[in-house]
Amino acid sequence: MSDIAALNQRFAIPGHISFKETDGMIVAEIDNLHAKASICLQGAHLMHWTPHGQPAVIWMSPAATLAPGKSIRGGAPVCWPWFGPHATRSDLPGHGFARTVMWEVLGTKKLEDNGTWIALRLVPTEATRAQWPHPSEVVLQIAVSATSLDMDLGTLNTGTAPITIGDALHTYFTISDIGEVLVHGLEGTKYLDKVDGGITKTQSGPVLIDGEVDRVYLDTAADCVIEDPGWQRKIRIAKRGSHSTVVWNPWIEKTKKMGDLGEHGYRKMLCVESTNAADDVVTIAPNKEHHLWVRYTVEAKI
Repeated sequence: MSDIAALNQRFAIPGHISFKETDGMIVAEIDNLHAKASICLQGAHLMHWTPHGQPAVIWMSPAATLAPGKSIRGGAPVCWPWFGPHATRSDLPGHGFARTVMWEVLGTKKLEDNGTWIALRLVPTEATRAQWPHPSEVVLQIAVSATSLDMDLGTLNTGTAPITIGDALHTYFTISDIGEVLVHGLEGTKYLDKVDGGITKTQSGPVLIDGEVDRVYLDTAADCVIEDPGWQRKIRIAKRGSHSTVVWNPWIEKTKKMGDLGEHGYRKMLCVESTNAADDVVTIAPNKEHHLWVRYTVEAKI
């Protein structure tokens, strides 16, 4: 029996979730009464979420490719067990290895509101243990429900010594046009401006994007709201277990160098990332766990 057939036999739920092959990769397809979503088992990578009757909320690059061991441009990459470059080893991949290795399906179920839930666990390998020699278990739960998309990234320390992690849900949101949107919820917050040498600044008013932006907002657990007048909607980002927020858009010149964002992709996406980044790393005691939880909802613009 093929992997796809075995997954469908064990975990498919008619009217909710099924598994298929896309460009040689295994993808979980959710299609319920409320929305459609897709998750690539490599990286436990949420690629799409589109509530019925809405434009897509999660953005995927039109130039994105699916390939073994390669990160996917767009969606909601899982950054773990560090965020950004490794603290001491430049040879290790930025944002960790979780987004480029296989995860296994632990379970699926139908929710009470006719939503759909799936849980996936990172599968350790010799290569990942060489990069992260700390006993731990990582599980991502995703729920596509009537009013929201929830993601819960849990890390359990299964060893006998404390471990310290950085992590993030590096989510790309679909917007009508980058020049029209505002991000609320970070007013008065200090941030590291990585475009300006990493110096610390303070946000004045809502965030607007008129050039390359790469900022780590510090000591913030508040909801962020992307106000999108072009589509007359707001995307609310609520979170727990995260005290930093990254706002990122590569703008024109960096987009040209990246190659997989699409020529004008920067105009249609904005990353608002719930993170434990910079000094906001998390130490987990033995037999304890940490959860980075987010909830995305779409609200009509008033």
